[in-house]
Amino acid sequence: MLWGKAKRAKGAAAASALLACSVAVTGCSDGVHVKVKDYNFDTAGNMFAYAEFELSGEPLAESLGLDLDVLDAGKIDSPTAFDYAAGIESYEYSEEAMYEVVEKSGLGLHLANGPAIAAEARKSGKPANEVLASRFVKMAESVGQPADQIQQNMFPTFIEYASGDPQYPQKVDTSKYADGDNGSYIPKYQVDFSSLRWDRGKMKKQLIPAAYGGTMLKQALWAGDFLGNLHNAESDEEVDASTAAEGPEADQGLKLGVSSVDGMQGMILTEEVWNKLLFMRDHLFYYPASKTLGALPAIGTGAYLPHAVDVTENGDGDYPNAQSMTVSDGKSMLQDQWLTLWPASEFYGMTDQRKANPNRNPAFGRVFDGDPFPAAPAVNTDADPSNDVKSDDPYTAARQVLLAVFDNVKTHHWNDKLGAFVTEYDGAKQGTAVDTFQAGYTIEALRMFERAIDGLPVGYANGEAAEGLGTKEGKQAKDMIVKQADFILKSLIGKDGLAVAGYDAAKGEASQETTLLAQLGAIRGLTSAFLATENEAYRDAARKLYAAMDDKLWDDKLKAYKTNGDSASYDPFTVGGVSAVLRLALENLKNTGSEPDSPKSLDQSAIQDRYVTFFRQVVNGPALDEGMQASEFWDTGDVYKEGDDSGNTDGDTVPQVQKGHGENGIAPVLLPVDITN
Repeated sequence: MLWGKAKRAKGAAAASALLACSVAVTGCSDGVHVKVKDYNFDTAGNMFAYAEFELSGEPLAESLGLDLDVLDAGKIDSPTAFDYAAGIESYEYSEEAMYEVVEKSGLGLHLANGPAIAAEARKSGKPANEVLASRFVKMAESVGQPADQIQQNMFPTFIEYASGDPQYPQKVDTSKYADGDNGSYIPKYQVDFSSLRWDRGKMKKQLIPAAYGGTMLKQALWAGDFLGNLHNAESDEEVDASTAAEGPEADQGLKLGVSSVDGMQGMILTEEVWNKLLFMRDHLFYYPASKTLGALPAIGTGAYLPHAVDVTENGDGDYPNAQSMTVSDGKSMLQDQWLTLWPASEFYGMTDQRKANPNRNPAFGRVFDGDPFPAAPAVNTDADPSNDVKSDDPYTAARQVLLAVFDNVKTHHWNDKLGAFVTEYDGAKQGTAVDTFQAGYTIEALRMFERAIDGLPVGYANGEAAEGLGTKEGKQAKDMIVKQADFILKSLIGKDGLAVAGYDAAKGEASQETTLLAQLGAIRGLTSAFLATENEAYRDAARKLYAAMDDKLWDDKLKAYKTNGDSASYDPFTVGGVSAVLRLALENLKNTGSEPDSPKSLDQSAIQDRYVTFFRQVVNGPALDEGMQASEFWDTGDVYKEGDDSGNTDGDTVPQVQKGHGENGIAPVLLPVDITN
């Protein structure tokens, strides 16, 4: 089965486009090296970065006027270098890395053991793996995907581990599965994932909210995109769901999802997120007083998702499950909380079944109407939470986890006297450290929470205006957004115009250190505050910060921003933050002609040039063995051709998976790098 792209070419046309010959390009180091520091895969950082890459991909390029149908992986730098870097490279790297984690690597617990699957297995008396297979067939029917075209030897996960080794322990099967065009072919590993497993013995079998939450962010964003419309069952063309009549879509010649292939992926991702939320709700909440792990109690009782839970597996090599779990770090960390709050908000926006919400996407309504996913009890979707009943449906599970995480952020991380979020709560008392990056991203997570809880569009449509429900929780979130943004303006901007790394509430003083992460967090937070409130003061401040960052931290020789002092050391969180800020600059901060000052760095052309230069240097790297992107899949033009063993048929600076770092190659993920000259 080929991964289709609903917003570009489909079916055979997509295969032809993606398997076309590529224009050869090479890197130019100019004596600068972008060396990999280590080969540890950090799940949280990677999934966060790739979420930002996704939003800085097709959605960004389209918002700037690109017709996505003209993109072709085989035509490098066409129609422009920016369009290709955003619409092909950033977007496709993001998608493939997600599949690597949740379907191929085995980096977590098998979906056959997910709570919803296990419950159905107990009810039916059938083995869990058979129940899961039946679910896949049912989902395939709902989107019009032939069941025999589902990939073989998939390893879907319902919750993911903290880290692992992305270097393949066995040879990747690149033998020919089917012919393509012009001597190209589809490799076996694309339809049979068995040779793409990671070494289970090298996985850090630990459940960290930022890791499984960051993965959920990727899953929720893509699921929302893939299931956000209907398609014609015969032609596979996308159909506006608002034009469909009431009643079964099949009776109208329609199927769920924007296309059959993308729809199937949306279904799998939704199944994974649903089971993840059930597992979180029923097993991963920590009671600090008794130091025990268990189910989510009534919201407001103090339980929260702890920083680290060690897993001992049951020894099942095919369908691993947790035999026991032990809390190894019971603190509540702000990064864990916002990286759970954001994706839970995205998924809640998909599942929202509240009758009072006029903004609900009708395509999502059909996904969660009982077939293929269960609908919520009517009493759980009314305006009275006191009459809610226990239920395992996706909407109820998402709402319970979402509100619990929000309550923890508000109760344990918000310092109202200071007007800022602190990074840590140890189970008894609140810490005193404010981290600018973490606080800035908490503003964005709260913005998404406010939109979701108030019934406003999320996902790719998170900037669209609409009339919200004005909930109590939404008002609380917006109040914290405003106060935290004001704190950034008042206490976290130095005299040189750059943001400082943080603030010590105990000492009542700001840090003297300026880092790239601080700039990224402050710009992200201030722009999010502007989008949530429409207060131009936040946009003005974000513009000034961007101009200062570009002026003082950009190094023309390194072709990158310095990250701390004179060093340029990048991990996935840093590169994800840069991707986000460049996107925000293009969408919200660029010069429009109406501002009193118009720094050249905020001209659209200058930002786009910076995007391409940075992406090519830091992400792709100047040479095959350099750069953060360890390898690439054929979706970015590196096709497989008979007689060509180069492992780099498109001639760029990113190798095919089997030719990347290591004896057997490496997964298409991000690695930390140092940039030196």
